[in-house]
Amino acid sequence: MNAPLVANTVLSPESLAKIDKAVAKYPPEEKQSAVMAALTIAQDEKGWLSNETMDFVAQYLQMPPVAVYEVATFYTMYDLKPVGRHKLTVCTNLPCALQGATAAAEYLKQKLGIGFGETTPDGRFTLKEGECMGACGDAPVFIRNNKQMLCGMGHDKIDRLLEELK
Repeated sequence: MNAPLVANTVLSPESLAKIDKAVAKYPPEEKQSAVMAALTIAQDEKGWLSNETMDFVAQYLQMPPVAVYEVATFYTMYDLKPVGRHKLTVCTNLPCALQGATAAAEYLKQKLGIGFGETTPDGRFTLKEGECMGACGDAPVFIRNNKQMLCGMGHDKIDRLLEELK
């Protein structure tokens, strides 16, 4: 039996209401199907997913914590450690690579002074390598903070983006 949840100790009432809305889309016995939505909501609030947050989500959805960890570690959009204010995920799959993504990623690494999986010392940027984002025709493609797709990211566009995000 799960220990009783202590409301508001991990997630805000607003986030819990969003999770409840996601859970309501599934039959009551399948509430764990809302795990991806719940993790996204939790990450949006907290900035990343700590073990405490994932344990809370597991308890809230009445599922084993390991099942939540499996989802959070499988998908690259979930962050298991703090990230910079601007997380840039670069698609490096073959179609994007053939259209300049590798060169764009190298240019971005050089401009930021970090590699994939790293955060700038000022905490402003985190750079991640991502899988196919479904926009091969618009390559090179970046995703900013899991919410905004950036297409055709050549050197000029990268320079403009970094200037805008300073």
